Amino acid sequence: MVVKPTLLVSKCLGFEACRYNGQALSDSFVTQLKPHVTFTPVCPEVEIGLGVPRPPIRLARIEKKLHLYQPATEKVLTDTMAAFSQTCLEALPEVDGFLLKNRSPSCGPSDVKVYEGLAKSAKAKRGSGFFASAVFDRFPGLPVEDEGRLKNFELREQFLIRIFSLARFRKARQSGRMRDLVAFHSTHKLLLMAWNQTRFRACGKITANHEKRPVAEVFSLYEEELKKALAARPRAPSMINTLLHAFGWVSDGLSREEKAYFLQSLEEYRDERIPLAALLRLIKGYAVRFEQAYLLSQVILEPFPNSLVKMSDSGKGR
Repeated sequence: MVVKPTLLVSKCLGFEACRYNGQALSDSFVTQLKPHVTFTPVCPEVEIGLGVPRPPIRLARIEKKLHLYQPATEKVLTDTMAAFSQTCLEALPEVDGFLLKNRSPSCGPSDVKVYEGLAKSAKAKRGSGFFASAVFDRFPGLPVEDEGRLKNFELREQFLIRIFSLARFRKARQSGRMRDLVAFHSTHKLLLMAWNQTRFRACGKITANHEKRPVAEVFSLYEEELKKALAARPRAPSMINTLLHAFGWVSDGLSREEKAYFLQSLEEYRDERIPLAALLRLIKGYAVRFEQAYLLSQVILEPFPNSLVKMSDSGKGR
């Protein structure tokens, strides 16, 4: 049974018509995710009483401090939004990540206009939304993305792999059993090897627990390393080496033409012409064909449900 990640999501992304202009957005990726993810929808602007529709708000930096401002009403909403953000995030059940509205002055994780003062003509730089900044502060290491960047297939794959891996770890930790951590680490070996070999080795040492630490402490240490391991996108050489390592388990049974096809596909992945999922499907097919039990146990071959694999790419967000 696939573990469902839990995500906090901006409510305007297909859950409710709560944008400043009274509209909702229909995002195909969010719709695609709904059967596979437990969503907690939130609209910070509505929650602080701004109503729908409402005059737009903006971020302004005054004397190095970030403020939230509604020009049409001249309301400064900084303290109200800060209080809501703290209350909301403190009360939030355990989550595996965040999917927020891009460029929103409250929710945008990045690329949000931050004005240098309250004047209409003030120059603007780019930063994070007010609520999103609170998310980053309170949940370091958890994946935080917006729907715009996730139109890029590489960023989308990375996000999916992170949230489903963290959800599987959360389930293992909730059991409180050391054997479940050992099982998690065993099935995630190739994935961690591809993402970050230094962190992979650190996770292995923590799992071995030669220091005889309490189980809860072991899980906490492992979680810290796991988040760091998955935080950055894997370097292409590391991923390719891991794919070749996996391929070595099945290559002896393949024809010369099949080997050539795989290596050609590997080059297409290196050149960013096909997604990682395409190569993983190839290797999994070989593993099924040859009944290769070790490979079939590795979550890297299907780190998230195959129905979420989508080849289209906006080309944005790289």
